[in-house]
Amino acid sequence: MKLIKTTAALALLTIMTGCASVNMAPQQESTAAKEFTYPDDGKAGVYVFRKDSPFGAALKKDIWINGECIGESARGVFFYHQVEGGQEHEIATESEFSPNTMTLFAEAGNNYFVEQYIRMGAFVGGANLRQHDEESGMREVSSLDLAASGNCSREL
Repeated sequence: MKLIKTTAALALLTIMTGCASVNMAPQQESTAAKEFTYPDDGKAGVYVFRKDSPFGAALKKDIWINGECIGESARGVFFYHQVEGGQEHEIATESEFSPNTMTLFAEAGNNYFVEQYIRMGAFVGGANLRQHDEESGMREVSSLDLAASGNCSREL
């Protein structure tokens, strides 16, 4: 019995701390996105990021905005996507049993920062979302790398 518990604990630890990788955008694009310029006319910029934390590093989780695949995240990456200004937008992330969502009202001309974070689940870590203010969002994104957009593991 002790061997089973030890093996299960080691398996869980491996899942939660291993490393997952995703396709990355060219370094030029990453550098340009971290200049935090104003979005195109009538648009708002949305940065969705995942900190470079060892917790849940083995997990990749899909992200969608308004049902459109933004990409599959891993630790230490961010995505940048422009949306229509003056509207509400649904941001969703893959979680353990069903997507977790948040609604973001995006004013044209502004940038918004949303963190995707991993949390413990019943069988595997799940993901959730929370909004950051501009200052902390820019600070977090500055230390991350831009992931390639449009590659999700499943449909929303």
